[in-house]
Amino acid sequence: MMSKLQQLQQTVVECRKCPRLVAWREKAAREKVKRFANETYWGRPLPSFGDPDAQLLLVGLAPAAHGGNRTGRMFTGDRSGDWLFRALYKSGFANQPESLSLDDGLKLRNCYITAACRCAPPQNKLLSNELQNCRSFLLEELLLLNNLRIIVGLGKTGFDVVLQSCERLGWIEGTQNPKFGHGVEFQINKTILLIGSYHPSQQNTFTGKLTEPMFDKIFRRTQRLLNES
Repeated sequence: MMSKLQQLQQTVVECRKCPRLVAWREKAAREKVKRFANETYWGRPLPSFGDPDAQLLLVGLAPAAHGGNRTGRMFTGDRSGDWLFRALYKSGFANQPESLSLDDGLKLRNCYITAACRCAPPQNKLLSNELQNCRSFLLEELLLLNNLRIIVGLGKTGFDVVLQSCERLGWIEGTQNPKFGHGVEFQINKTILLIGSYHPSQQNTFTGKLTEPMFDKIFRRTQRLLNES
């Protein structure tokens, strides 16, 4: 029997709420880039994945057209994923430093990965109504991840979507929310801490805005906090 979390991911994969995103993700899956011309693309919304008993939740932005939209798994098959899973492996949250395909043997430990939007957007830019359409999936995940202790918001959008979602759930105590920044920490309630991190996009990693030591530090601290608790 499927768990409620598994049932939710099945609903995610079948979603067609956003016509612009549906058209773009399917176009990208048909008109493949040359280096992946012989591959069959996923071309659907991406389900979240990881350890259902996780204390750590990562919230990214959206799949890449020729990354997750191709492979069928978040942060899999692109440069952002190379950075993310290498960092997770170093800190003990993943069993291997690479995520290449659905059948590559990757397993997350005490970690669950989701995103603000489940479909690849044109030019990596999302419309506000598209983020809103995806919000119900994240809200339900937050309620179903019963052991949650730390959320890492990857990028400003991931960070802000977490704050907005927690407001909707009535979890945030007080009215002044923090501004996004790398390493910014905000206690959502007595149980859950939010940590901000620059997104490991090429825009950030190629320019040096995000370095590997900076990124590793986020997950070392996360692991230390969880061990202390």
